[in-house]
Amino acid sequence: MATSTLPRRQQRPAVDNRAAASAGGPHAGSPASAGKQRAAANAGAVALCGLVAAMALLAIATASAPSSAVAQAAPHFFPGWLAGPLGGLGLQTSTAGLELLVIAICACYAVALRCAGAISARRLWSAIVLAHLAALLAPPLFSGDVFGYIGFARLDVVHGLSPYVYTAAAAPSDPIYHLLGWTTLTTPYGPLFTLLSEALVPLGIAGGLWAFKSIAALASLATVVLIWRAAARLGRSRRRAIAFYGLNPLVLVFAVPGAHNEALIGMLVAAGALCLVAGAEVRGGLSLVAATAVKTSAALVLPFALLGARRRGRAAASMAAALLIAGAVAWIAFGPHLFGVSGALSEQGRVSGHSLPAEVSQLLGAGQLALPVRVVFLVAFGVVLIVMLWRCWRGAHWLDCYGWTTLALLASTAWLVPWYGLWALLPASLSSSRRLRLATLIGCVYLVAIRIAIQNPLSAA
Repeated sequence: MATSTLPRRQQRPAVDNRAAASAGGPHAGSPASAGKQRAAANAGAVALCGLVAAMALLAIATASAPSSAVAQAAPHFFPGWLAGPLGGLGLQTSTAGLELLVIAICACYAVALRCAGAISARRLWSAIVLAHLAALLAPPLFSGDVFGYIGFARLDVVHGLSPYVYTAAAAPSDPIYHLLGWTTLTTPYGPLFTLLSEALVPLGIAGGLWAFKSIAALASLATVVLIWRAAARLGRSRRRAIAFYGLNPLVLVFAVPGAHNEALIGMLVAAGALCLVAGAEVRGGLSLVAATAVKTSAALVLPFALLGARRRGRAAASMAAALLIAGAVAWIAFGPHLFGVSGALSEQGRVSGHSLPAEVSQLLGAGQLALPVRVVFLVAFGVVLIVMLWRCWRGAHWLDCYGWTTLALLASTAWLVPWYGLWALLPASLSSSRRLRLATLIGCVYLVAIRIAIQNPLSAA
């Protein structure tokens, strides 16, 4: 292309300018088109203000009084360290109020995403940062997984018990024990994340909670920065790309407030994607393997990234070297105990009430999750995986193929929670496929619904 010889600073604005022009159709320069652009920009600005305001109200309301929206909170247990810095503001709302705030965030996101091409980058970035700040300051919402992170780390550091072998039940006197949702599981997380968790143990339980929340918020913002840079190299609209990920309710309502390690995985995968797009296969391979060392589910990206690399041999060598380094570090830190992660992963295959296989099994009257239904979904995932690897090998963009395969994985898994949606958000945000983005958004709606409307965890508030 002729534009490839231009300096990067001259190329990047053209991406969003072309996207904005195309939004106006063939007569993008006409007064009518200009009016539509102004209307879209104004609607988008209002949506951004509404989203940030709703996030702030959600953070303040959940910090003001215990509810089932706040992990481990109870009428007689809501200490200041759990409520967080917003706890003294005293704004309380009903269960319906909390649900309406989440719905408002989703609605504002939909409008902002639709108008993202017309919204200035400054406004988008301001909204993303402010919304992430509200998510950071909120108490842990809709999940107590972060206490599991702390509990596994304390097993090793405080009690000298490998979290890959022992469960929390081996140390029932630990002060974290009454905050745990899992007491009979060993850790399912990779060695890199376990080592990071153990480094935070000296901060204590309260310090560890807010350290994990800070890591999630910073990692999520770093992911948005990486998407911004990668989108320019791929010829995508940067504004649409960062809006798709950075304003998504799965990120703002679930992943960051709940301090989930999916935010960290997203950052590492985004860094790997940017490196591969830029032709830096060595750094890309290292980053993607690091994501796998946080959580094994991230390993799905490796074959697609390898097939999509410009220099496959170099990418394969870097991934192999990174795997050897990660394995050596893990063996030094945990020894043969590390193999216990396989048992933990199999235990996590238990049924989530509203995973698609469970829903289909119940609709067929076959029980919570019949084996034939489970097998059908797994076979379907296998077929999608093979087809997408073949398409990638034949020249389809690896991020598109990875995105479709990730959606298939989410559809086939027996254990499904909203923050898993971040696996699919990243490739969809950088994809040129409108169908993939639409399918991902439909998946997001379902993931929010199973937590807010169907399972309705707020009903006990």
